[in-house]
Amino acid sequence: MPPPHSRFRAVLSRLRQGIAASVPTRESLAGSTFLRPIASHVLDPALWRRQRESVARGVAIGVFWAFAIPFAQVLFAAAHCVWWRANIPVAAAITFITNPFTVGFWLWLAYQLGSLVIDAPPPVMLSNGAGLMAWLGAIGWPAVLGMGIFAVGGSSIGYVLVNAVWRLRDRRRRQRLMARRRMGVSGPKA
Repeated sequence: MPPPHSRFRAVLSRLRQGIAASVPTRESLAGSTFLRPIASHVLDPALWRRQRESVARGVAIGVFWAFAIPFAQVLFAAAHCVWWRANIPVAAAITFITNPFTVGFWLWLAYQLGSLVIDAPPPVMLSNGAGLMAWLGAIGWPAVLGMGIFAVGGSSIGYVLVNAVWRLRDRRRRQRLMARRRMGVSGPKA
């Protein structure tokens, strides 16, 4: 049986491959007639590179738009990536934090947080014939406030966390390189 860390890496690898397969590539966007008017902005190679600052901005933008609006999140995230010079694929992938399978949980959690902040009374019980709009009206402002807090707070935390992890990874890489040099081993790790 493989060690737990190798199983974790295998799961992460499969997750990365799944995300990479679902996010549009730069080439597929280049062929889109819909994007032709803005192609020069969206297809800028700097928006598709994996650099620390670009990825951190992409995470922040993706988290923000995942919680800020319930529709067209990838479109809004990509537009803001152009403006803020962030990584488009990372932002687009991060917006899937909120999806049809998880939105109920996030709305419930946002309502709980918003209720704590504004001291809202519990929502009234709806009759069996009440629809989705009636339910959303019942949770109203506390949920909107909670989602806003998730959007701003989550994007800030995501930005700081990506920068911290990236720097830690770079520091460990430098330490390993220095240790190999001290031992007399040269060249890249095999």
